[in-house]
Order: sequence, then C-alpha cells, then structure tokens
Amino acid sequence: MTQTLLSALTTAAVGGPAGSFIEARTEAEIIDAVRSADAAGTPLLILGGGSNLLVSDDGFPGTVLKIASEGFTVNAEDSCGGVAVVVQAGHNWDALVEHAVRHAWSGIEALSGIPGATGATPVQNVGAYGSDVSQTIAAVRTWDRHHNTVQTFTNSELKFGYRDSLLKQTTVDGSPRYVVLTVEFQLPLGRMSAPIRYAELARALGVEAGQRAYSNDVRREVLRLRASKGMVWDAEDRDTYSTGSFFTNPIVPSEVAAGLPEDAPRYPGGADGMTKLSAAWLIDQAGYGKGFGLDPGSVSGGRASLSTKHTLAITNRGNASTADLLAIAREVRRGVAERFGIELHPEPLLIGVEL
Repeated sequence: MTQTLLSALTTAAVGGPAGSFIEARTEAEIIDAVRSADAAGTPLLILGGGSNLLVSDDGFPGTVLKIASEGFTVNAEDSCGGVAVVVQAGHNWDALVEHAVRHAWSGIEALSGIPGATGATPVQNVGAYGSDVSQTIAAVRTWDRHHNTVQTFTNSELKFGYRDSLLKQTTVDGSPRYVVLTVEFQLPLGRMSAPIRYAELARALGVEAGQRAYSNDVRREVLRLRASKGMVWDAEDRDTYSTGSFFTNPIVPSEVAAGLPEDAPRYPGGADGMTKLSAAWLIDQAGYGKGFGLDPGSVSGGRASLSTKHTLAITNRGNASTADLLAIAREVRRGVAERFGIELHPEPLLIGVEL
C-alpha cells in the first residue's frame, strides 16, 4: 500500500506518513469519515489547505481527513442587507475573495492571498492587514463529534479572539470537536472596501487610515505586499515553503510594552491595559534577521531558515525536516525571551511535536 506523506499535503513540505488518508468531497463524506474514525477510536487529523500546520517527521498515526468540498451558494442579495453567501469548508479561500471582489461583495478584500481552505478561517479567526474573518462571518455549521449531530454557531457564539475561537479551543483528544462543514459570510454590496485599518496598506493605497478604497485596488496591493514578503504561494520561490507566520504577535500588559524601545511598533491589544506588539520587529531586534539559519549555508544549502523576505516565516529551503524548522523556531523564541523578556507563541497547529 502506498503511504501518503504529509510533506506532500502541507505548504511547508515537511511531515511524515499518514496512518491512513481520506479525501472527502461532500458534506456527507466528511461526516461519514469522521464518524468512522471516532467509532474505531482512531486519532483524527483534519486537513484543509495544509498551510497552517506542522506535523512530526514521524507522521500522524491515525486518519488524515482532507476536506475537499467546494462551491458556495448565495442565499440573499440586496442593497440593504448585502449578500449572504454559504461556502463549503474545502473551498479555496483566495478563490472566494477573488470572486467577492469581482462581484462587488466587500469586506474580505484585505484577506487576499491567504492560502488554505475557507473552513479553516473561523478556527484561527484568520486575519491580515487590519482585517479578520470575525468581521464578516454570520454563522458556521459544524459536525459535533461529541453529540454526533450538526451544530450551527452564530458569530457571537464562536467567541472570536486574536487568532482564536471556540472552534480552536474545543478539542477531542487533541483534534477539533467541531468539524467545519460550511461558513456563512454576510458581505456588504459595493465597489468600495471596508475601512483600511492597517497603516502600511493605507500608505500603499494613498489613503488615510480609516478611509476606504476600491476593493480591487485593495486586493491588488495586498497581493503585492504579501508577495514581497513571500506570503503568496509560488512553487518557484522557496520563501513560500512555510506554515505562514510562525509566531503570533504577542499581546502584553501595556506597562511591558512601555519598557520597549520607543520605535517598537505598538497596536491596540483588544482589551484595556493590553498592547499588541510586532513579533517580526522583536525577532529582528533580537538579532535574527531575514535569512537567519543555524548553519552557515542554510539558505543556499537547502535546509531551513527564516524567510529572506520576512522574519516571521520559517522556510524549507528544499531539504528540510520538521525538526529543522522547529530548531529555528526554538532558537528565535529563546533569543526574543532573553532580549526582551517576552515569550512568542506559535501560530500553526503543531501535530506530534512541541516547541
């Protein structure tokens, strides 16, 4: 029997074999596969686009279920309420964003270029450039593995936070209790974007923060900015062979942020007395610049290094293992803690390994 390697299913191109592999293309197939694995007591790994995932070199001993359901339906569209669109969990996220911009559905244009499947977006509350999916998600339909039934959550019930949600927090033996089936978005109609909240993007668009721009212009600039940082998948560019941003931006008490150098970027922390910091700035200032590796020839030698374009991504230069990527992550986290007293936390899901 041919083994399925996780390295062939993840954007970092690392990870050992799956115990078994199933690709589910319909909602019924997803539910059947989950129920079968649970009935057999088999560990279950849910896989979408494989872009926010780091799996052990030993692989995953249970069932790897790739969600491959595609398509979406428009339930309502009017000038007052906007458009209600229900998206299958396996539908490519950026394809949805592209369609939305082309059809004048606004609100998700700043999330252009993010790899992966739509079903993963509410789990992590995926975000970029001052926007995240919690701002547009109306509801998420899931399969509840505990009660063996379909469970729908409204936006408020999902308890969204920074790169966090109820779906991420609630697990069964380390894998999600709630398997996403569909995601419903409520998107305003119009050619103008949501307000531009991110200073770098506002500058690129030639507008002030808080102003709007044409959604197609926002998408174009976001794709350009992401590509310049190696954050748009390109098979010819080794800087894109990563899990995406490896560390989340730390949210710390404001008095801790006040102790950092004056030029350290600071952002609202989402709660009184808290400040969000730039993990990329902390990494760079701790001495880990673009292209940092543990070996002299890390970039050219085909092992692992920080991206040559962006210090937040740990990249596979061609022949790296999961252990190689983790070694970089551990060194960077150690150095930032030593320099600033701030602990960085991983953004990707770690399977069979620890940082």
